[in-house]
Amino acid sequence: MSQAARWAWFGVGVLLLVTVPVLLSARTPAVDDRIGAAAVLERVRASRSVPFSGYAESEGSVSLPSEEALSSVVKLIGESASIRVWWAGPEEWRTAILRPTGETDHWHRDGETVRWVYESKRVTVSPDVPIRLPIAVDVLPHVLADRVLAGARPEELTRIEDRHVAGRAALGLRLAPADPQAGVDHVDVWADARTGVPLRVDLFGPAGGPPALSTSMREVEFGPPDQAALTFTPPEDASVHYDDTVDLAAAADRYADRTVPSTLAGLPSRVAGVRSVGVYGRGPTLLMALPLRHSDAERLHDELARRAGSTCAAEGILVGTGPLHLLVTPQSYGDDWLLAGTVTDAAVRTAAAELTGGREERCP
Repeated sequence: MSQAARWAWFGVGVLLLVTVPVLLSARTPAVDDRIGAAAVLERVRASRSVPFSGYAESEGSVSLPSEEALSSVVKLIGESASIRVWWAGPEEWRTAILRPTGETDHWHRDGETVRWVYESKRVTVSPDVPIRLPIAVDVLPHVLADRVLAGARPEELTRIEDRHVAGRAALGLRLAPADPQAGVDHVDVWADARTGVPLRVDLFGPAGGPPALSTSMREVEFGPPDQAALTFTPPEDASVHYDDTVDLAAAADRYADRTVPSTLAGLPSRVAGVRSVGVYGRGPTLLMALPLRHSDAERLHDELARRAGSTCAAEGILVGTGPLHLLVTPQSYGDDWLLAGTVTDAAVRTAAAELTGGREERCP
C-alpha cells in the first residue's frame, strides 16, 4: 500500500492526536548549521527502510462523532495510546497497542494485514486496499513524518533547534505549508541524527498554543527486529475471519456508485486507485470526500448538528477543531457526502458546494 493511501483516512481522525508530554534530556542542543533543511529532509526520505524496534506514546484529545463504524478510530486518536513497534521496512512490520483491557496487534507482510484482538481471540486477515481507516502504524512518528513531508517545497522548510528524543540526538525540521487551503500552521519533526528516522512529530493548528498533535518514540533500538516478533500463528481457540472490505472507508470506495472529480476546492487528487472516495491535497494539507449512505448521513448530520460549536452553513453542518474541519452536506437521497480534513473552513465549504452543485442546508 502506498504511503499516500495509508495517510488518506487520517483526514477523518487526522491530526487529532494531541500533545504527548515527552521528558527530554535537560540539554537541548543548538541547531547544527552545517546540516541544512534540505539535507535533513533527504535523510528522512532515505530512512524509510531502516529497521528498528521500539516503543511510542501518543495521546488524543479531540473528539470525533460516535458513529459505531468509527469506534476504532475514536479509541486510537481520542485516548492515550502506547504502541510497541517492530519495523523491518514498509512492507513488513508489527505494532501492538497496549491498553489496560488488553492488546491489539497488527502484522503486515506480503500485501496483507493480520489483526489480532487478545480479549476476543479474534483474528482478521485483510488485503491492502487503496484507502482505509487509520490503525496504530499510522500514528508512529516515522510514518506520520513521511506523509506530512510528502511533496514539501524547499521554501516551506526551515531548521529548528535539535533535541534529544528517546535518548538520541535528533535534528529539527519545520514545515510551514504554503497552500492557502491549509488548516495546519506548521509541523515540527525531529529525526535521528545518525539514521534519519523521525522520532517525534508535533503538529500545530492556526491558533497557536500547544501542538494539536504530538507523537514520540520513548524507546528505540536500531537493527533488524526479532523475527519471532514478526511471525504470528493463531492460537487453536482463535476465530479467524477474512475481510476484503476492511472498513467503512474501503467499503465506500468499493461499493458506492459515485464519481469524484480530479480536483476539489483547488486541491489535486493525491491517492491513485480510489474509485468513489476522493482524497486531495499535499503533505499535511488533506481533504477527503467520503460518500455516505443516506441512513448514515442522517445520523451523522443530526449528531454534528447537536454538537457544541457546530455551525449550520449553506453548504451543510460544519464542525471545526483546530486544524480539522468536518462537514456533512445537506440531505439528499443518493448524494450525501462527508467532507473532512486539515483544511480551512472556507476550503471544506467550497468542496461541499462543488460536490452538491450548490445544494443548500435548511438552517433553523
